[in-house]
Amino acid sequence: MHSDLPALAAKIGQRLSISSEYVVTQSAELRVLRAMSEDELREFATNHGWRLIRRLGGRQIEFYNDASVRVPL
Repeated sequence: MHSDLPALAAKIGQRLSISSEYVVTQSAELRVLRAMSEDELREFATNHGWRLIRRLGGRQIEFYNDASVRVPL
């Protein structure tokens, strides 16, 4: 696991608590996410109760709260 992943997860979670989406466009943040396989990235999102969509050939990754996913307490 990338050492910056917990900080990025906290940032995404904080943004999604006040907005319906968070679009990752910063190169440092994208670098962390691109280091993960597609399965790891989907599992990361699902484990946090998020849905993700790749845009612009992977240059943007959007996260949304996913109402169909229950996050374990």
